[in-house]
Amino acid sequence: MGNAVVTLKKGEGRTLKAGGMWVFDNEVDSVSGIFENGDIVAIHDFDGYFMGYGFINTNSKIVVRILSRRKEHPVTEELLEQRVRDAWEYRKRTVDISCCRVVFGEADFLPGIVIDKFADVLVVESLALGIDRLKRLILEKVRKALAEDGIIIRGIYERSDAKIREKEGMERFKGFIGEPFDTKVQIAENGVKYMVDVQDGQKTGFFLDQKNNRAAIQGLCRGKKVLDCFTHTGSFALNAGIAGAVSVLGVDASGAAIRQAQENAALNGLEDRVEFICADVFDFLPGLEEKGEKFGMVILDPPAFTKSRNSVKNAVKGYREINLRGMKLVEDGGFLATCSCSHFMDPGLFAKTIREAAKGAHKRLRQVEFRTQAPDHPILWAADESYYLKFYIFQVVNEK
Repeated sequence: MGNAVVTLKKGEGRTLKAGGMWVFDNEVDSVSGIFENGDIVAIHDFDGYFMGYGFINTNSKIVVRILSRRKEHPVTEELLEQRVRDAWEYRKRTVDISCCRVVFGEADFLPGIVIDKFADVLVVESLALGIDRLKRLILEKVRKALAEDGIIIRGIYERSDAKIREKEGMERFKGFIGEPFDTKVQIAENGVKYMVDVQDGQKTGFFLDQKNNRAAIQGLCRGKKVLDCFTHTGSFALNAGIAGAVSVLGVDASGAAIRQAQENAALNGLEDRVEFICADVFDFLPGLEEKGEKFGMVILDPPAFTKSRNSVKNAVKGYREINLRGMKLVEDGGFLATCSCSHFMDPGLFAKTIREAAKGAHKRLRQVEFRTQAPDHPILWAADESYYLKFYIFQVVNEK
């Protein structure tokens, strides 16, 4: 750790003072001392008051990401090991650890790094320069903590191929850390088996954040005809099938995802009840409506329609349209599961958009439940970036 000090402007650092993990470039008054981007620095308020240690990157709008808020706790190997152990102990208490997110960036006080566990394989995504330098050490500490619980990791794959790395002045990268291994990994979740492609699947290979939400739809699907939109590799569709739906139709625009979904259906012996179609959902749903199709449950799990504040208006149009179309396909008294995984689509705006869609579809909604991401993706209050998934289940009834 170097001796450079980042000093904030007077009146700035409000988010940091409220418990946040980031310092933005427009909040910085000066940087004193010698440093390289990625180094650990101290953060001081305008009057010299110590506020924390973090790693600096002047190429990024997030110029400092906080690792420690205590002056007596500098960033050492011991501190990083404690962060990892705390993260693992939390997962052991809150989720099924056969497959889970072991480290969730800022929410585990290790900003910029995500580590997912699929059976005996780890997948890491590194999104910030400073944490990238510490990546191998953190992975070593994860392996050590898991081994103490009898979990031996056979391989690690890196999926640091997100475009956001370029904003940090870093190249995008994917590949093995250590010895190569078979990157097709079989997992089980909620009684459903999947083949996860950690090399070429989306993000780290599988969306673990919907684990509890997938389980929540099972009881409502039994004996029903189900439509799963944006099915990806079939996770909601297969949960419906395994729960006893009479038929399930999954739709996704990705041919590769549909092929994987079909393989997953075969893995669970559900080929006779769960069908997948490669099509654009926005184009496909009006055709179902014209045919007079109705479903006991419609599931909408779209990708993020917005990844910045600048595109929120267009995202609202997309969410409104897809929810309106979905509601029209639900039989009277049937159910709609709908979600947004965009951080920038805040809960209030998402609820307003669903309400507008219901009005346009001439449907009335009775809320069954509201959920967020699974507990292995904890939401750190004061660090809004950790809260992104909003998930509703509604009963949809005709206007009466």
